[in-house]
Amino acid sequence: MTRYGIDALTAIRLVREGITVPDEHQLVAPNLLRSQALSLIYRATRAGDYTESEARALLDGITEMRIRLLGDRVSRARAWRVAEQLGWDDTAQAEYVAVAQLQADAFVTVDAELARRVEGVVVLAPFEVLLR
Repeated sequence: MTRYGIDALTAIRLVREGITVPDEHQLVAPNLLRSQALSLIYRATRAGDYTESEARALLDGITEMRIRLLGDRVSRARAWRVAEQLGWDDTAQAEYVAVAQLQADAFVTVDAELARRVEGVVVLAPFEVLLR
């Protein structure tokens, strides 16, 4: 079994595209994934990108997603160190990196800027690995 850390944008894309990750893969992320997805979907709905019913369907899909969410002391401490190491003002994205470092074989993000910022800090994998 291969474990992949994913972020909120990747979770949203999986649900939006109706992708079921094969059983050979396990998804992991920090607890904040659902809250961050809620915020991203809410903002996109306010901007007119989704109808309210589409937004609710996305949120339901994320709630039902087969993913292990973590928020333990070790993950939080690692996120703090990652944020410090990278000079970030916030720890939110560092939580994804920390969980991927501790619990995953690779990190998958559809956020090109985030991928660029964490290259060399965590093993990265393209979105397409979640399809096979």
